[in-house]
Amino acid sequence: MTGRSLVDISQTLQAGMPGWPGDTPFGSEVTWNHGPGCPVKVSRYTVSTHAGTHADAPLHYDPVGAAIDAVSLDAFIGPARVLDLRGCGRVITPDLVGAALGGPLRVLFRTYVEFPHEFWSEAFVTLAAETVNLLAASGAVLLGIDSPSIDPQHAKVLLAHNAARAAGLRILEGLVLDAVEAGDYELIALPIRLGGLDAAPVRAVLRPLS
Repeated sequence: MTGRSLVDISQTLQAGMPGWPGDTPFGSEVTWNHGPGCPVKVSRYTVSTHAGTHADAPLHYDPVGAAIDAVSLDAFIGPARVLDLRGCGRVITPDLVGAALGGPLRVLFRTYVEFPHEFWSEAFVTLAAETVNLLAASGAVLLGIDSPSIDPQHAKVLLAHNAARAAGLRILEGLVLDAVEAGDYELIALPIRLGGLDAAPVRAVLRPLS
């Protein structure tokens, strides 16, 4: 990457994309189309709030937590550090995040060798609650990961999410970091303003700092 060009780290929302088992798959259809008496094309789509690259609201893991439209946007814009943790195992433990401490306040984890755009796998990397606590203590305001969740698929107690809740950390999941080298960037990842809902898709981008 050269210059100050933006690097898109979002998934494309489209038919056939992998999604959480049992959740709403992406679907779309044309409402109006170009033709006699119709000068425009208009479509509608259905999609889970947790589809693709998205931001969790506290309401997702806390019954009395804030909805996504009530969450401050400050954490979603600003200096970020990408850590390359490919091959780290199934859980990101505190000993793996030393490079993030004392740096920018948004920490993004690359765990996939190649992001699985075509299939769903349960074997994704998650965050230990102790890691969340350590990053929060160092001043982090946001955690992002290329996995679909910071907790395991079949977890009944969301330890990492609840650690983030207790520390007031924002969460981004489903990032695509294949083309991003480890290092420091500016993150811009604003969630859609969905009233009263538990999460929202984001168009996440990184901008090199130099």
